[in-house]
Amino acid sequence: MTTVIRQDDLIESVADALQYISYYHPKDFIQAVYEAYQKEESQAAKDAMAQILINSRMCAMGHRPICQDTGIVTVFVNVGMDVQWDCDMPLDDVINEGVRRAYLHPDNVLRASVLADPDGARANTKDNTPAIIHYKLVPGDKVDVHVAAKGGGSEAKSKFAMLNPSDSVVEWVLKMVPQMGAGWCPPGMLGIGIGGTAEKAMELAKEALLDPIDIHDLKERGASNRSEELRLELFEKVNDLGIGAQGLGGLTTVLDVKVKDYPTHAANKPVAIIPNCAATRHAHFVLDGTGPSLQTPPSLEDWPEITWEVGDSVRRVNLDTVTPEDVKDWQPGETVLLSGKMLTGRDAAHKKMVDMLANGEELPVDLKGRFIYYVGPVDPVREEVVGPAGPTTATRMDKFTHTMLEKTGLTGMIGKAERGQVAIDAIKEFGAVYLMAVGGSAYLVSKAIKNAEVVAFPELGMEAIYEFEVEDMPVTVAVDSKGTSVHQTGPQEWHDKIIAAKAV
Repeated sequence: MTTVIRQDDLIESVADALQYISYYHPKDFIQAVYEAYQKEESQAAKDAMAQILINSRMCAMGHRPICQDTGIVTVFVNVGMDVQWDCDMPLDDVINEGVRRAYLHPDNVLRASVLADPDGARANTKDNTPAIIHYKLVPGDKVDVHVAAKGGGSEAKSKFAMLNPSDSVVEWVLKMVPQMGAGWCPPGMLGIGIGGTAEKAMELAKEALLDPIDIHDLKERGASNRSEELRLELFEKVNDLGIGAQGLGGLTTVLDVKVKDYPTHAANKPVAIIPNCAATRHAHFVLDGTGPSLQTPPSLEDWPEITWEVGDSVRRVNLDTVTPEDVKDWQPGETVLLSGKMLTGRDAAHKKMVDMLANGEELPVDLKGRFIYYVGPVDPVREEVVGPAGPTTATRMDKFTHTMLEKTGLTGMIGKAERGQVAIDAIKEFGAVYLMAVGGSAYLVSKAIKNAEVVAFPELGMEAIYEFEVEDMPVTVAVDSKGTSVHQTGPQEWHDKIIAAKAV
């Protein structure tokens, strides 16, 4: 029997799904993070997961984005061969209209992060289109759709290799995961695709991330094929690395490992890894011709009610009076609450500033003695000062760091995850400091921002330089003025602890 699928039903269903996943984590993800939080022994990692869980509940209540990076949209569409379309646009355009409506929704504007002409003008498309769309024709009279929104920080950590047939997938994954650092915002999931061709392995890895977290069920019933054997082995061995939440060192780095495979050429073994971050966002719906398929809101009872206490030993810092001499006393791993005025700036702003310095031009803002926050916030709605404003991956600014510290007198930087050695060396050379905010707590962070004003490069949109006035914004000293990085010392310490405990 032929089913007629109407254009507007697909548009409305896509738009609804994308709004839904912008502020609701999947229930299985929340349960997995809470379980990891309860058993975590590393206080830094436990604090990071507490912030992720609190942020998630706040977003579910306030219907605002979990993360300021509201992702590039990926859609998997299984079209029944008995389906007939009632559309006046190509199917890609129909889906992209759903994306457009979701990202421009006036009650919950989502950040547009997609740039056209990627190696040229890199112009923002303004509505986060186009999506990445995968189609399959399958038996049946329905349209089955999975929608995901993938953050750029975790996507940037994707890995691919064409292994030799005799090479070990486990060994390669265990080599790659430490190289991924913490920019993918663990704890999360690893999607692994094996086989096919290069592009097929990547597609398999991405599709694997749509599956629910069920590693404990698998452990109870046992593996029934090679993919499941790999899942169990990698889940244990990746967590044994001790990377932990936000890369700070701890017991849980991955909440699950998903593996999909496909037949491949006798000479090849293509393997891909794609991580899913703490902003895990995906939804599923089916169209059967009866109208749009809308998401069912979860119950707030699905979220644990936890509190995050900073403790009496926390260091409170006034950004308006802090000096380069003051930061020399800050200790690696120390929690700091920031109040006062800071500047923001990420990739595009840093490039413009470095180019201006190279040309002998005066910068539009004075950075001497200031702190800069690597962020591209979501636009505010209603009474908000600023939308969700979590940190972006700091390593992308590493190549600019020496110039910025040398030429501007910048005192500190705030971002997500680790710094590379070139940045660490520059921080040590100039006695600066790098502070880490928790990726996956964007709405929570935004509540600490009491005022926001664009002060330079307004043409860059969300990448413009803002001046934020903050109150008790929580951060961790990730690289101190002597060049000690907690993202190097923490995972090594917890790897040693985990291995020692298993040897007893």
